[in-house]
Amino acid sequence: MAVLLRECTLADVQALQKISCETFTDTFGDVNSQENLEKYLANAYSIRQLKSELSDPESAFFFIYQEDQLAGYLKVNFGDNQTEEYGTDKLEIQRIYIRKAFKHLGLGTHLMHKAFEVANQLHKHHIWLGVWENNVAAQKFYRKLGFNQIGDHVFTLGDNRQRDIIMSIDI
Repeated sequence: MAVLLRECTLADVQALQKISCETFTDTFGDVNSQENLEKYLANAYSIRQLKSELSDPESAFFFIYQEDQLAGYLKVNFGDNQTEEYGTDKLEIQRIYIRKAFKHLGLGTHLMHKAFEVANQLHKHHIWLGVWENNVAAQKFYRKLGFNQIGDHVFTLGDNRQRDIIMSIDI
């Protein structure tokens, strides 16, 4: 199974929008109202928003391909661009999304290794992420890699306030 990772550029914005909406909907669509989901997707994954994120020097996106098919992506933030103020010695994994057809093939592990690689290149000492409190499978995956819960925060989807667990690992 040939796996390829590559950094995204502005030229990838439409593919990024498509996979973002698809994977977010597959993961969270059944547990949120259609109205809240549509509001969130329109804001978080608009072409304008994604272009802004792709252009930010303190963020990076990486596509992962399985047998030449786009299977998922990773988004990391560092410096002042993190969504919480945990300090500039940390790297945030903001998104790690795998398309449904490519789950359970080890691609999430490849993306996590990429996050660790980026953190090391940037001389970061910790990696953190937020994961929805009801996403038990993702929490189990992160714990298996050595992440531990250090707190929580509110994630707002439309008019619905949800709880994300904050997990971190020292590297």
